[in-house]
Amino acid sequence: MQLADFDFELPRECIALRPVVPRDTARLLAVGAGLSDHRVEELPSLLAPGDLLVLNDTKVMPARLIGRRGSVAIEATLIAPMAPDRWRALVRPARRLKPGQRIDWAAGFSAEVVAKEPAGTIVLAFDRAGEELMAAIESFGAMPLPPYIKRPRGRDERDVRDYQTVFARHAGAIAAPTAGLHFTGALMQALAQRGIGIAFVTLHVGAGTFLPVTAARPEEHIMHAEWGTISPDAATAVAQAKAAGGRVVAVGTTVLRLLETAADGAGGVRPFTGETDLFILPGFRFRVVDRLLSNFHLPRSTLFMLVAAFSGLARIRAAYAHAIAAGYRFYSYGDCCLLEPAAEVPQP
Repeated sequence: MQLADFDFELPRECIALRPVVPRDTARLLAVGAGLSDHRVEELPSLLAPGDLLVLNDTKVMPARLIGRRGSVAIEATLIAPMAPDRWRALVRPARRLKPGQRIDWAAGFSAEVVAKEPAGTIVLAFDRAGEELMAAIESFGAMPLPPYIKRPRGRDERDVRDYQTVFARHAGAIAAPTAGLHFTGALMQALAQRGIGIAFVTLHVGAGTFLPVTAARPEEHIMHAEWGTISPDAATAVAQAKAAGGRVVAVGTTVLRLLETAADGAGGVRPFTGETDLFILPGFRFRVVDRLLSNFHLPRSTLFMLVAAFSGLARIRAAYAHAIAAGYRFYSYGDCCLLEPAAEVPQP
């Protein structure tokens, strides 16, 4: 298996820079034995009563801060708390930063560079802590959009709304679970009326989502761990759906990875709290998830590898080629696909 197996050409005009409005009018490509074009609002008719949708209720922090060190503009993305006043961060430009230097954020608070770490991250100690610090971040931080979405420096209030699911509850992610961005209150109600169950899990999407695969052999790539939890109620909902003959539909790759991490060997999942670094490549045997709702992903990414593992690389290549030709919108603010699993999981 080579990294080049997961490459494809995407015209720049296919990249979505803003989501459609309303959210559930985004396009949906159903990928099974064939391909069929739909809208997300049609999802209830593409599923069956008794199926269970599992969604990620993580909440994205506005974790990107804009500031200055003297005359130098600084941009920091907070990626992990270390103490009530300290965060590990990705900082640009980082090369000339030194421990002891102060960064003044545009909102009037500041942080000191405590350490530069071997992995390229920087430890920042803020001039406030706990709830006071979190309030400042929530009020003045910008959403940590992926690098292919260009924005002027500073906070974009539309992104504060758009880059968050309507069911976000537990703060901690630095990237959105993008398949969940398509859901609206009206769609949730329509699903319930159709007899389709809904369960929530939490996986805080971390810095690893921004990291490209650089190893020529994907098996050598190291996944960063992300924290997640599956409640006893969610685990019970999965078991009951399976026992009644329903299908478990993961809304997003984050949900799929968490469910498969906690698989109990009998088609269900155990209650779980902890970190997962599960890396799914073609050849992986799925034990829990029966369908996957997912956005269209970057070439050579771990997420494209995951969907290729789920539905088969040839089928995914055909689906992506159809989507490009048909004018689907790609990536975080783009359209989505509803994937059936491959009958047999082939190696590329």
